[in-house]
Amino acid sequence: MSLNFSDKKEEETVYDEVKVKNELIEQTDDTKDEKANNRDGHFRQLACCLGILCVVLLLAIIGVCVYITAFNHTSEQNQLKENLTILQAVNLNLTNINNKLNSTVNNLTVQLDNLNKSYTALESNNTDLIAENQKLKTQNQKLKTQNQQLETQMKNLTDMLQDMETERNELNVSRAQWSIDQYCPIDKAVRQCKSCQVGWLQDQSSCYVILDVRPPNQKTWDEAQADCKERNSELAVINNRQEKAYIRGRSWNRTGISGYWIGLRVVDGKWTWVDGSDLTEISWIQPETPTEGHCAISVPTNIPNNGLKSVNCSDRNAWICEKKALRLFELKG
Repeated sequence: MSLNFSDKKEEETVYDEVKVKNELIEQTDDTKDEKANNRDGHFRQLACCLGILCVVLLLAIIGVCVYITAFNHTSEQNQLKENLTILQAVNLNLTNINNKLNSTVNNLTVQLDNLNKSYTALESNNTDLIAENQKLKTQNQKLKTQNQQLETQMKNLTDMLQDMETERNELNVSRAQWSIDQYCPIDKAVRQCKSCQVGWLQDQSSCYVILDVRPPNQKTWDEAQADCKERNSELAVINNRQEKAYIRGRSWNRTGISGYWIGLRVVDGKWTWVDGSDLTEISWIQPETPTEGHCAISVPTNIPNNGLKSVNCSDRNAWICEKKALRLFELKG
C-alpha cells in the first residue's frame, strides 16, 4: 500500500515539474538547484519506503518461519506426548508382566523346594526300602531253611500219623472187642448183650455207676470228672425229679460217705451242668445262691432238703458217673 502512494506522488511531482517548466521557462540557476534538491528528497523517500517494505517482508518471512518452526515443534511435542503415553502403557504392561513373572518364579521356587524335599524323602525311603529288602531277603532265606525243616518234620509227622492210624485202628478193634466183652459178656458159653456194661445200672436211656468210695480214696470234683471221662462218661446230669429220685434211691450203700459228686458246678455266677445246660430247678440245691468255686453233691434221703447241696469243689467225696445206654435192636427174620 505504501508503494502505490509513492507512485501516485511521483506522478504528481512529474506533473508539477512539467507545469513548472511550461510556466517558468526562464527561471534562474538557483531555482533549478532547489528543484533538483526537492527531486532528490523524493527519491530518498521512495528508497526509504522500499527499505521499509523489504524489512516488513523480511519480518513476515521470519514470522512464517517461526510459525512453521513452532508448529513443527508443537507437532513433535504432541507426538512425543503420544509416544510417552504409549511408552508408559507399555512400561505398565511390562511391569505387570514382570510382577507375574516374579510371582511365577516364586511359585516355581516353592515348588522346586517342595520337589527337593520330596526327592530327599524319597531317597530316604529308598534307602529304607533297600535295607528292608535286604532284611526280607535274609528272612526269606531263613524261611526257606525253616520250610525245609518243616517239610522234614511234616514227613516225620506223616510217618507218625500213619503209625498212629495203625495203632488207632488196632485200638478201635481192641475197644470194639472190649465193648463187646463189656456189653455182651459170655455167660455159660453164650454171649448175651445188655444196654449197660457190667457193674453199671440202667435207668431209661442212661447207665450209671455209683462209686461209693470211702476216705482216703475219695476225689475232688475235677478228679471225679476225670475218672468218669476215663470210663467214657461224665459226672451225672439230673434232668428231672424221677432221675434225681432214682440216683438218691440207689446210693448210700456204704457208710462213711457224706455225699456224691454230680455234674453240676458254678460257672460265671450260674449253676451249670457238665453238658452246658443251666440248672432250672434252683430249689433243688441248698443254699440256692451260686458261689464261685462251689460244686454240687447228692445228699442222703434222710437229710431234710431237696437232694443237692453246694460245697467247695476242692472237698473230697464219692461220685456218680453217667453215660448213654447202648441201643439194642432185635433182628427179625
